[in-house]
Amino acid sequence: MQPRIQGKLYLTSPAFSQGERIPTRYTCDGENISPPLEIRNLPKYTESLVVIVEDPDAPRGIWTHWLVWNVPPSNLIDEGVVPGIQGTNDFGKMHYGGPCPPEGLHHYYFRIYALDVMLNIKEGTGRQALLRVLGPHVLAMGELMGVYSRYNVMMA
Repeated sequence: MQPRIQGKLYLTSPAFSQGERIPTRYTCDGENISPPLEIRNLPKYTESLVVIVEDPDAPRGIWTHWLVWNVPPSNLIDEGVVPGIQGTNDFGKMHYGGPCPPEGLHHYYFRIYALDVMLNIKEGTGRQALLRVLGPHVLAMGELMGVYSRYNVMMA
């Protein structure tokens, strides 16, 4: 079943702008807490939000840093807050795992999905199962990308 996309969500953060360096505070080299996220253009019938944070530059392919669902519809997710039910990330943990690239500059995608339902899946569910369940319920989606390197790398 195809999602009924109603529009685009606008995802921003007061901590960093699109394509900019993610502050150390939100990485494994800092406090390792989630950055604040601001969401605009929520569809009228949004029942819940899903947040997925991923690094496609990881050596073994996409590395999931955070999965959280059943987030109440809101225009703000505060810094360091767990706003819903968490899944298991690729660190094997059920919490936000900040950027921690082994080498070089990596890109981190913060994706937000507005859904027409609350999801009935267990805490600890992984990325693939979450994506299968949320698919037909997506009303809108937004994305924010930041970069991070643990070394002094010239950023393009």
